[in-house]
Amino acid sequence: ITEIIPSLVGMTTKQEWPKEVSGLTLKNVTLTLYKDNKEIFKELGECLFTHTGISGPIVLSASAYLSKPYDKFKVVLDLKPALSIEKLDTRIKRDFQKNLNKDFANSLNELLPKNLIPIIIKLSGIDPKIKVNQITKEQRLKLGNVIKNLTFKLKGTNSINTAIVTRGGIDIKEINPQTMESTIIKNLYFAGEIIDVDALTGGFNIQIACSTGYLAGLGAYENNN
Repeated sequence: ITEIIPSLVGMTTKQEWPKEVSGLTLKNVTLTLYKDNKEIFKELGECLFTHTGISGPIVLSASAYLSKPYDKFKVVLDLKPALSIEKLDTRIKRDFQKNLNKDFANSLNELLPKNLIPIIIKLSGIDPKIKVNQITKEQRLKLGNVIKNLTFKLKGTNSINTAIVTRGGIDIKEINPQTMESTIIKNLYFAGEIIDVDALTGGFNIQIACSTGYLAGLGAYENNN
C-alpha cells in the first residue's frame, strides 16, 4: 500500500494574509505551480482565498501534482494574464492619470477587487497614503510585478477529509489490470479509490471507479463460475 495523501484539495500557505480576504474568488487568473523553481503545472481559471490559504478549481487541479515535502513547491498567481507586464504598466499609468491627486490607496479600484487592494499595496511596499503623482516609475513597475507574480510558499494541503480524492493506495504493480484481481492473494479484487490511481477533476476519477469496478465485478464472476 503506497502512502495515502489528499489530492484535488485546497492548499495551505506560509503567507497568512489570505485569511484577510477569505471567501474572495478571482476569475480568469493563471496559476503556475513550481517545484524546485521548475514549472510543473499551469492553468487559467478561478482561485478562491481561504482562511488557511488558497482553493478553487485551478488550485484543486494543481494539488494533484504535489508531493512531500511540500516546501519544495510554490504557487504563483498572475492576476492579469491577458496583459503583458508592459501593457499592464500602460493600464496602471492610465488609472494613475485619472487619480493624480488621490492617495495611492484610493487609485486601484478599477484594477483590483476592493478587498484585495490593501494586500497588494502592502506587498508592493508603496506607502498607501502617498499621492499618486509622487509614485516613481520604479514603484509603479514593482506594483505591476506583484500583480503578475503573486507568490505563495506552501505549508501543505487541507485535511484529507476535505479532498475530492486521495493519492496512494493499493500498488497497481500488484493488480492484474485485466481483472483487477490481486496478484498476491487469489480472489481478492480492487476497484476505485482504494487503488493507487488518481486523475484531475472533471469526471476522470468517476471513470476510474466505474471502469475498475466493472472489471473487478466481471473478473470475480468469471473466476467463480
